[in-house]
Amino acid sequence: MRAARRHPRCAAPGGVPRRRLRGAVRPVPRLCRAAPDGPRRGAVTLPAEAPGAALRPLPAAALAAIAGQVAARYAGASRFARGFVRGKLRRDPASAAILALGAATPFGAVVDCGCGRGQLGLALLLAGAAERLVGLDRNPGKIAEARQAAAGLPARFEQADLATAPVPACDTVLLIDVLLQMPEPAQRALLARVAAAARRRILIRAFDPSLGWRARLGFAMERLGRRVRGDGVEIRPLPLPALRHLLEEAGFGVTVTPCWAGTPLPNMLLRAERRGAVGPAAPPA
Repeated sequence: MRAARRHPRCAAPGGVPRRRLRGAVRPVPRLCRAAPDGPRRGAVTLPAEAPGAALRPLPAAALAAIAGQVAARYAGASRFARGFVRGKLRRDPASAAILALGAATPFGAVVDCGCGRGQLGLALLLAGAAERLVGLDRNPGKIAEARQAAAGLPARFEQADLATAPVPACDTVLLIDVLLQMPEPAQRALLARVAAAARRRILIRAFDPSLGWRARLGFAMERLGRRVRGDGVEIRPLPLPALRHLLEEAGFGVTVTPCWAGTPLPNMLLRAERRGAVGPAAPPA
């Protein structure tokens, strides 16, 4: 029988294999570490991306370690919530893409609009890709779970109706699967507030209604989900050219990349970087 090969990173100096106690929690890999000079040591380096190129996610091992540490913070939540948090971080293409982007260019102060249980923002904090976090969501139960999970971290979670709520000033705003859930006028109003609040960057995972069979399947799944939840069936995603135009008019340069890896859904990631942004934003109010 051939002896199992051990990865070089699993061996301690001198060639002695490292051993981990069963049940021990793996430390979160610090994707962004301060260094005396030059690039941040331990940061994930991403190649320059051409418009429309597929985003390169984090290595699966790094993503699994982050997901495990974040899920451990939800020990007081339901079993469903813990499984949802872990699965969302490990398998949602947006989670991997945003964590990788934060590793390459840390996000500073973050506002997560439609944060749900807060797992993505907490992952950014634990990985060193964000300094502070404000999460906004209309669901009081999810906000309560997020607050409990965030104990000891520079994070605040507030119940808010994104149709009218102010967006605190920050470096980076996240809008992940939010706009699809709103009527078109509310989408435009929220985008205007987000553009005014974000000093550097806006990241939007958007539903592209022009993507043929992907869009048809996405519409069917959204409508079914809304019927099951009793949320109604109105789904009016803004066309991507309209989203792009609104952001560019507000002073951002926009890159659009596919964000559906391993899924049949019509999801795209919009990266909006403010032109000529200088200096960090103030902490979220």
